[in-house]
Amino acid sequence: MRHDENEFEGFLWGEVALVALLGAALALFLTKPGLRGTYDLPQLRLMLMTLYAVGGGLVALLSASRFAAEGRRFDLYLYAGFLTTTLSWVCFSIVPQVAGFDGDLRAETWSGLGGVLAGWGIVALAPIVRGRVEERRRALLEFPAAIVLALVLLFGIANAARSGLPSFTTSHGPEPPLMTATLAALALVDLVALLGFANRFRKHGEDLDRWLALGATLMLFAALHFEFTAPTATTFVSQGDFLRLLAYVILVVGVWRAIRSSDLRRAVAEERARVAREIHDGLAQYLFAVTTHVSMLEAGAESAETLPRLKEAALAAQQEARFAVLALSSAAGNAPFDAALRRYVDFLTADGELAVELELDGSIGLAPDEQIEIFRIVQESLANARKHAGARSVRVTLSLRGTERVVTVRDDGEGFDVATNGHGAGQGLKNMRARAASIGGMFSLASAPGRGTALEVVLRS
Repeated sequence: MRHDENEFEGFLWGEVALVALLGAALALFLTKPGLRGTYDLPQLRLMLMTLYAVGGGLVALLSASRFAAEGRRFDLYLYAGFLTTTLSWVCFSIVPQVAGFDGDLRAETWSGLGGVLAGWGIVALAPIVRGRVEERRRALLEFPAAIVLALVLLFGIANAARSGLPSFTTSHGPEPPLMTATLAALALVDLVALLGFANRFRKHGEDLDRWLALGATLMLFAALHFEFTAPTATTFVSQGDFLRLLAYVILVVGVWRAIRSSDLRRAVAEERARVAREIHDGLAQYLFAVTTHVSMLEAGAESAETLPRLKEAALAAQQEARFAVLALSSAAGNAPFDAALRRYVDFLTADGELAVELELDGSIGLAPDEQIEIFRIVQESLANARKHAGARSVRVTLSLRGTERVVTVRDDGEGFDVATNGHGAGQGLKNMRARAASIGGMFSLASAPGRGTALEVVLRS
């Protein structure tokens, strides 16, 4: 709990510093009218709107990916909100300019503003929604349809009221009341989103909320800059446009980090479940053997025969327990890969029946998911060399081959005919192939009767 409180305190002070910095910049623009200018740069304006659409689209796509995997309404609302803003930029701002539409574009411009306001309104609701959605695919399809319908209705209303809407053709003059109200509403929605994500981060400590709060902060001050800038033509660029662009960059980074974190958590959860099965199949069986021999002693069995078996079962149970603890620490990312592997080898070779030589290049980096899978591949191959191949020595290397990272395990065991037995290999070999594939690695195996076995995993650069 203390760690969570300290993390939120650091986030809070960071937000205070950011707000103070952005507030000071805004105050400078307000006190220096010459700095509040706008610039007629239609090509730059078009490029910025395209980047807004790309940024919002990426956030929507990544949020949809998280929703498809986990089904949380929180991610569904993020997806719907940013999809709304993206479609608004594309349909009402980018397409009219690219297509070269001339004449009165008030309906399109006001529809775009309304769409952005509605999209951020949906995003601001995300922190307060709860629960999960069962029919995820249906929701992913229904929301875009509803958004498109809403935008069509919005444009219809704006087009019908075209003559009564303020024009965007001047760069100076008094701000129309409707413009003031719209920008104030957008700033208010951004503020609500900021407070909502900050509060959610305080409660749950999820990294994504911190990034969303940061993006909402930048969006809030972008809206305030627009509020205090004279109404401009749709080809003009002001300071708020660059704050909005920075906000989208922050949001994309935050959601991408959340996707990576979710993938790693799922990998760790799956690995822990597998270790639990191994404990059940290994440690539990040895403990059962211990209790069986103890019961035999209590029943009057000969100690000269029973005690050695009891000692053997107890030592095997101890070894299995060490392996399980080591595997769990590796799966959780608490032990460095090389240290975890060396400890495992120490346990495995303690009885002197197998010699293992490790050559690990410490300059080669492995991602957390790669560490987990490579550790288990090496563990499985060493177990096979000891139990099935009758090997006396094994060499494990982690090295560079050009730009490729290569893991090899070579033993001097009995070997086998790959052409005859390779396709019908046991479950252990199939698991190793699957593990290598899960981290984008290429798995290969070479063996021959009497010549030992060599396996190789080539990792993506």
